[in-house]
Amino acid sequence: MVDTPDLGSGAVRCVGSSPILGNFISFKDLMDFHNQAVIVILFNANKDKILLTKRRDVPIWVLPGGGIEKDETPEFAVVREAFEETHLKVSITRQIGRYLPINRLAKITHVFECKLESGSPSLTAETCDIAFFSIEEAKKILFIIHREWLEDALSSTPKPIGRDMTSVNYWALCRYFFCHPLQVLRFALSRLGFPLNKR
Repeated sequence: MVDTPDLGSGAVRCVGSSPILGNFISFKDLMDFHNQAVIVILFNANKDKILLTKRRDVPIWVLPGGGIEKDETPEFAVVREAFEETHLKVSITRQIGRYLPINRLAKITHVFECKLESGSPSLTAETCDIAFFSIEEAKKILFIIHREWLEDALSSTPKPIGRDMTSVNYWALCRYFFCHPLQVLRFALSRLGFPLNKR
């Protein structure tokens, strides 16, 4: 049984306090899992390496994950996404947390630590590369929010975390655009429904 995160004051602060969008996260949004997202944290047996995938639409290394489909729970979705992106069958060991966006750049995201049940990592329609990286290597190549999720997983907090995704903001996107304009354009096309999936 996975505990529901205690969001505490962070949720109250996020709901209705966006400086850009105002009341865009409602109680209904929190309870409706459709159009939310899940992230898979999958360590190796020694917990000194973590599995990352390189996306086809935007070729960057990320933690596996994706959107929650209609009538799915986050727990079901994270197991499905793990298989769709890596061909690995996993089970949930704990929920790391639930993270709330402060703008339209992100979705409410549920992060789970999982353990391998069966299978070998292999490429799928959504991934162009897949590998285990040392924790230090992973921290160097992951997006900042993915690094934060990894750090939270390593902290082994007794209860799931509830926190705003303050590092996912328009200023950070602009800075990233100047360094990686093609990746940002590919990401934008993907969000608009036109992913550039190179095989």
